[in-house]
Amino acid sequence: MIYHLLILFHNVDKKVILFESNLGRNYSGNPRFIYEEMVARGLDQVYQCYYILEDVTTKLPGNVKKVKRISLLYFYLFAKAGFWVSDTRMPTYLRKRKKTVYIQTWHGTPLKKLALDMLQVTMEGEKGLEDYKRKFAQNTKTWDYLLSQNSYSTKIFRRAFGFNKEILEIGYPRNDILFHKNNTEAINTIKQKLGLPLDKKIILYAPTWRDNEHYGHLKYRFSSGVDFSYLKEKLSSEYIIVVKAHYLVGEQLDVSEYFGFLYQYNASYDIAELYLVSDLLVTDYSSVMFDYSLLRRPMIFYTYDLEQYKDTLRGFYFDFIAEAPGPIAITNEQLVSDILEYDFDKYQDKYNAFAEKYNDADCGVASKKVVELILSHGGI
Repeated sequence: MIYHLLILFHNVDKKVILFESNLGRNYSGNPRFIYEEMVARGLDQVYQCYYILEDVTTKLPGNVKKVKRISLLYFYLFAKAGFWVSDTRMPTYLRKRKKTVYIQTWHGTPLKKLALDMLQVTMEGEKGLEDYKRKFAQNTKTWDYLLSQNSYSTKIFRRAFGFNKEILEIGYPRNDILFHKNNTEAINTIKQKLGLPLDKKIILYAPTWRDNEHYGHLKYRFSSGVDFSYLKEKLSSEYIIVVKAHYLVGEQLDVSEYFGFLYQYNASYDIAELYLVSDLLVTDYSSVMFDYSLLRRPMIFYTYDLEQYKDTLRGFYFDFIAEAPGPIAITNEQLVSDILEYDFDKYQDKYNAFAEKYNDADCGVASKKVVELILSHGGI
């Protein structure tokens, strides 16, 4: 009600830009790097930039104002802003005005079935499949632009989102850093900032969330199936493990018994720098595989619940087993063996095919292209 009253009394201001990442849970992803491109150009001094956050003590660069999510100022700015930049759907109570430009950056290339393509829904808070699809379709109608990481995604987004406006097939702004800082000096600087050892190889473990393992509001359990004690016993002489859970996962691991071997980063930390410092990725069905493949480093897929996940929870768009550019492990013993005996040459052809299909748009300039789009809509 307050929001709709604000709409009546305030005009849209093209100099006001709202950014939000992961429902305000962190400062990360595509919105972050679009904003930082504006800072690099000095445009944060020209536009009034606001970042929506649950934790307003988060440190941000540039001339930006932090806004507490679901506050009075939050509603006021959504009523007034000329631009919305987000990587997730906005709540249904926010009504976009005609003069506001909504840039939906999204947050990954789909392996798992999305939105209107889903055959069932087990996510917390949803009343059923048809209601979920109806609300999703209503939401996508508010988007003016949608970013895509590759031509494969573009085709799926058209159908799964029911989106008939402009899709910008330019890659993801969050991946620009993988082109600009993929060098020894930058990587060692990040390691030192994070307190990571320079004399060990780094495994990044980044699993996705499970739709049916929820507790509380939009919070999901950390499901991995990994025996970290076993991995420590077998790998700690040569490796450390960096764990990065999906932003919807609310649980934190107790890492006290793995001191010096296991490092954990919560939803507030951007995964892009963790890609850069790692020598190898272990994931499951997460879209991190598509980003990480830009680095052409080893990937191992730990899929202890593969049959349940693909047949019951979501379903896949492609033959994951046939296309995965690395070994698929279903036990901890197999996972350790795959790590220690990984042979890149064995997966070279599959990796090349994977990159050709999914890496056709990212080239390090996506942030610049989105900022140019904002400038083309005026305000200065």
